[in-house]
Amino acid sequence: MPDRPGSVLTGVSYGAVVRHADPRGSFRELWRASADPSGGFPVERSGTVGAHFVQANLSVSAAGVLRGLHLHRRQLDRWVVATGRAFVALVDVRPPLAGDGPPRVETRQLEADDWVEIPVGVAHGFLALEPLELVYFVTAEFDDTDEHGFAWDDPVVGVPWPDPIPGTPDGRPILSERDRGNPPLAELVARLRG
Repeated sequence: MPDRPGSVLTGVSYGAVVRHADPRGSFRELWRASADPSGGFPVERSGTVGAHFVQANLSVSAAGVLRGLHLHRRQLDRWVVATGRAFVALVDVRPPLAGDGPPRVETRQLEADDWVEIPVGVAHGFLALEPLELVYFVTAEFDDTDEHGFAWDDPVVGVPWPDPIPGTPDGRPILSERDRGNPPLAELVARLRG
């Protein structure tokens, strides 16, 4: 699985899986433990020694669905786009959590076969630009005590989401109840630091 250069956020990396296709369909190897020295996330990328994938999930989203912005303090994620296109937003909240500066934002469009690895402390969200299937591997089983989030449209963070949102009649994203109720980042940081 080749790497793609270009992340400005420490610990984030991008790449693409190889698709083997013929007239019958295709096959893609998403992850292999033997190719990963830690048995989980590569140590040189994640900075977390001994991390191992323990759960895999499949997220299916209609065009216009926005999920995020979510933050984990004990879990690394690896997302692989199976089908569709996603506008991915990453927000490094490690500086504000440490009292050491503002968050840093990085966005990228991912297509089928593209992947991104997201370290602890980097909030993440995505917008389905078209019908989307996203596979994600995580290093911790689901635990709602590590499920944090902040407003997708927090003006202080300033994620440059597409405007209007494609796939919706009013140009606004389709959000879950949880994501509609997320607080501003400053409120989340104060709660986590408190």
